Amino acid sequence: MSALSITTIQTSLHWEDKPANLQMLESKIRAISAQTHIVVLPEMFSTGFSMKPEVLAEDMDGPTVQWMQRLAAAKRVIITGSIIIREEKLYYNRMMWVQPDGRYVYYDKRHLFAYGGEHSHYTGGHKRCIVSVNGWKINLMVCYDLRFPVWARQQYTEAGYEYDLLLCVANWPDRRNHAWKILLQARAIENQCYVVGVNRVGKDGNDLYHSGDSMVIDALGTVLYHKEHDENVFTTQLEKEPLHELREKLPFWKERDSFELFV
Repeated sequence: MSALSITTIQTSLHWEDKPANLQMLESKIRAISAQTHIVVLPEMFSTGFSMKPEVLAEDMDGPTVQWMQRLAAAKRVIITGSIIIREEKLYYNRMMWVQPDGRYVYYDKRHLFAYGGEHSHYTGGHKRCIVSVNGWKINLMVCYDLRFPVWARQQYTEAGYEYDLLLCVANWPDRRNHAWKILLQARAIENQCYVVGVNRVGKDGNDLYHSGDSMVIDALGTVLYHKEHDENVFTTQLEKEPLHELREKLPFWKERDSFELFV
């Protein structure tokens, strides 16, 4: 069974300064020496968690998407993370999944953080996005989505499990970091999947401190990697065989509740 290598970039961000962030992140990405399939950046990696999409948003052919395409091609990796996108006078917190050949898919954040005013500036998405790489199926999510277990719920069909890895990028503040850590583990346990959560560090433009706490978690909820407070670029290799063995040994999906999801 094929392994999957993922590089997480936990970093501070320059507030609402796209050129500075792209330059900083390009330096980190180009410095990666480990062989990896995917490089994961935080939520709104080019701006920080800004409520100024009218000023900062780009079209899908804008400079940040082009930057992702150029770097993905140069490093022969998939690059993912969310950015502010404008489409038909609407704004989206959009998680891009950019392949080395320049093709991409995307996931629009479904649950907008009303407590922080996100719902007043952005439009929520209406469908999940599950991508495939190296024999792995990966469910893409952004920050606040993590609090909603139904949206993440694994579906099991005759074809097997819907996904193997839940990948969540975030700007999750330190004051609620306990919830972040527990929810990442809960999503792994209840969906019998790996979970990778990538968060930023440092203070943002609203003086909110972010402790990072980026994590890699296996399907039993065991923390395989955890980094708090400091910037860090970390490459991990996930193995499919332990996941397959766990699902065979503990087939909890047989007792699952059936439901339909309406959005």
